[in-house]
Amino acid sequence: MTRFALTLDYDGRPFMGWQRQPHGPSVQEALEVALSRMVHEPVTVYAAGRTDAGVHARAMRAHVDVTRPITAFRLMEGVNALVRPAPVAVLDCVPVPDDWHARFSCTGRAYQYRIVNRRAPLTTERGLAWREPRPLDHGAMAAGAAHLVGRHDFTTFRSVHCQADSPVRTLDTLGVSRNGELVLVDAAARSFLHHQVRSMVGCLVLVGQGKWHPDDMKRALEARDRAALGLNAPPDGLYFMQATYPAADA
Repeated sequence: MTRFALTLDYDGRPFMGWQRQPHGPSVQEALEVALSRMVHEPVTVYAAGRTDAGVHARAMRAHVDVTRPITAFRLMEGVNALVRPAPVAVLDCVPVPDDWHARFSCTGRAYQYRIVNRRAPLTTERGLAWREPRPLDHGAMAAGAAHLVGRHDFTTFRSVHCQADSPVRTLDTLGVSRNGELVLVDAAARSFLHHQVRSMVGCLVLVGQGKWHPDDMKRALEARDRAALGLNAPPDGLYFMQATYPAADA
């Protein structure tokens, strides 16, 4: 048996999310079907994170165990051919030790949220970004974001359906930058709660619009109450960007 680590790129629009669902298509299912056809055996793919419906990935890490002898290159090329027309691509494939796990070996995860700040509707980026027609003050958003960096109880920014044992997380980075009409929110942590990034972004947009003061982010955080959440951003602009592992691992 060989364990392969995969780096995946996918458009989340056609899917109900990463995880297999009884009521719709998933990224996991699309990959498992393609992989099973390639290696002629049933397989299970494990990912570094479970993205929601409509959420995208630029470099999701995953792993799969394959009994049949096959090279990493041939596996990657075969899956990319067989997974079509689903918008999923294997960017890289390497063999890893049997104890390497895409989820449990992961020491850090990074997301990016894309906001297009313009009045005109989206065309080529429809479903790939959140359009906000009102002017956004990205400097105020950055000031508000600073209140959330560090180790906190993120109950306010946690979905009521979150299954994590604890709402406490350490947020390593929450940055806001602007390039023309594009406003980017970058977040990094060892792990995130369900809807945490989207909830933080939604409230930061309220700050950018002037509806909230930057200090209101601290108020919402300290409330530790989902009712204090101002806005949950849509999934369209959210991208899983990177999973990090110890230097000795893949």
